[in-house]
Amino acid sequence: MVPIAFGPVPSRRLGRSLGINNIPPKTCSYSCVYCQLGRTSNMTVKRSHFYRPEDVLREVERKVREAQLRNEKIDYLTFVPDGEPTLDISIGEEIVLLKQIGIPVAVITNASLLWLDDVREDLFEADFISLKVDAVSQDLWRSINRPCRDLKLEKILDGIKQFVKNFKGIIVSETMLIDGINYSNEFANIANFLRELAKLDKAYIAIPTRPPAEKWVKPAKEEVLNIAFQTFSRVLGSDKVEFLIGYEGNMFAFTGNVKEDLLSITAVHPMREEAVSELLKKANASWQIIDELLRSDELVRLEYEGNTYYMPKLFKNK
Repeated sequence: MVPIAFGPVPSRRLGRSLGINNIPPKTCSYSCVYCQLGRTSNMTVKRSHFYRPEDVLREVERKVREAQLRNEKIDYLTFVPDGEPTLDISIGEEIVLLKQIGIPVAVITNASLLWLDDVREDLFEADFISLKVDAVSQDLWRSINRPCRDLKLEKILDGIKQFVKNFKGIIVSETMLIDGINYSNEFANIANFLRELAKLDKAYIAIPTRPPAEKWVKPAKEEVLNIAFQTFSRVLGSDKVEFLIGYEGNMFAFTGNVKEDLLSITAVHPMREEAVSELLKKANASWQIIDELLRSDELVRLEYEGNTYYMPKLFKNK
């Protein structure tokens, strides 16, 4: 069973984030070409029950206690699972329960279900929402996000507008840029759409920083990133636009069981080799643990953009 709670891990948006994995592996409404978790195996827009809300609360409380015992700071409790978090029909109840802990709650969503009234109501309970807006034109949306065929882009964009209008917390957008895409006028179109979201706090421009679902995917080049930044800044104001193109760093948490920590963190957050080394150092453990996990087919080593990453092996050798 994939751990429900993991971390805390360094987040480029949220500081020190304790992750909540409320969705089974690769259950999603999208199958983005750049997804660090691989291709979607269970494509759906139907909301379902996955874990009991009280089980989610119990696991998060356990991780919070472990982190606090080791003076690990937690800035947010963040829904950032192995799929789209709003497919969990209990997420609203879970957010309400988790807020009793006294730490702000964030949700990282692809926004594809915000056209549903109950999804918007559920997310109103959160403190921080990050919305994916990779494209606002049909062709690019379909080629980059590869959505479930039941989804309609126009309904999604309208749902985003309705949600932002009434949300009381912090709200940001994220636009992932990859190489080999003819964006043409898309940056201006995305920026104009984001301008309609009057309560948007920040528009992030991002690139893939971990091994993607499709091998051909590479981060957008500097020239493209600069064009996007300048276009967004002209429309939204430079104070509202930021890059998300840096590596988070190696400040992953050690909560007591190094093997459990490695497997739970990498289940949703592939770790760079330097971060693995830092975690082993904090645990006073040797690299032998990694070698054993590799030999037993529990971890796999990947190379991407000149860096080495570790993540769980999804398909075991027979």
